[in-house]
Amino acid sequence: MDLIEYLTANARANRQRIVLPEGLEPRTLTAADRIIADGLADIIIIGNPADVLNMGKELKLTNLDRATIVDPADEAVIDKYAPLFYELRKSKGITMEEARLTTANPLYLGCLMVKAGDADGQVAGAMNTTGNVLRAAFQVIKTRPGISVVSGAFVMLLPKGSKYGTNDILIFADCAVVPNPTAEELAQIAVASAKTARDIAGIEPRVAILSFSTKGSAKSEPVDKVIAATEIAHQLDPSLILDGELQADAAIVPSVATAKAPNSPLSGRANVLVFPNLEVGNIAYKLVQRLGGVQAVGPVLQGLAAPVNDLSRGCFPEDIYKTIIITCNQAIGAKK
Repeated sequence: MDLIEYLTANARANRQRIVLPEGLEPRTLTAADRIIADGLADIIIIGNPADVLNMGKELKLTNLDRATIVDPADEAVIDKYAPLFYELRKSKGITMEEARLTTANPLYLGCLMVKAGDADGQVAGAMNTTGNVLRAAFQVIKTRPGISVVSGAFVMLLPKGSKYGTNDILIFADCAVVPNPTAEELAQIAVASAKTARDIAGIEPRVAILSFSTKGSAKSEPVDKVIAATEIAHQLDPSLILDGELQADAAIVPSVATAKAPNSPLSGRANVLVFPNLEVGNIAYKLVQRLGGVQAVGPVLQGLAAPVNDLSRGCFPEDIYKTIIITCNQAIGAKK
């Protein structure tokens, strides 16, 4: 069973409620129709019900009447969720009138449904920018306890029989969100990436925080940051099998680890690679993807108290379908 098959089976066995706030986006509705047909999640679509169903008919979709469709202009809906947003933001000076206006924004309404326990996760971004998707998530859902930063991981699906990673899988992070994390943020990214390894890849994490130095082979401020991040990560989760600072080969090649880092608990068998900054992580995942024929699944947003995932505005229905499945699995993991 490959990763997508595993995630699909897990979603079907543990149905979650996923909000799609871009209710009149054709690719999103196409993916939602397929998710419903396959019995993978309970779908909540935000939009005018008549408009959503009419677009479904135009697209020749046959299952949208089985979705829950929530009208963001419905006063009863606003009455229900605006007080929650007001409580979350009143310390920032928001008025109830402003809270009601914001609640009518589908991105915020979806997050408020998740916060209130009426949904388990949200998928958006086919129409909205990453900034808008994340802003709503930050203000409403917020981050997990002990985590203050949201990051983006890619699940790298290696060719079958690969000698690297676990079950032909490596996790790369952060490759999408935080340009230059502090040592504290880098440690949090490492801990969040370990959870992604468990929840999405179904593997027990072995985390390497990477550098151009291995165990003091070079001295510089960036190396010091990685060393500090490793110490903080150990404090955040002492149970993790985690090490740093390590060069990439010392992290994933046992023979190199024996020579360069003989006392490392990873022994050259890391399956979660945490990069020192976004520039390195983004370049690395794209090079591995293109040169190695590796499928990169993601980015998976991690660190939030409940899952919200962002789509590329150039995405296809298949991308949205898979992202909904991933979000279901994150929601399942969040409840463990």
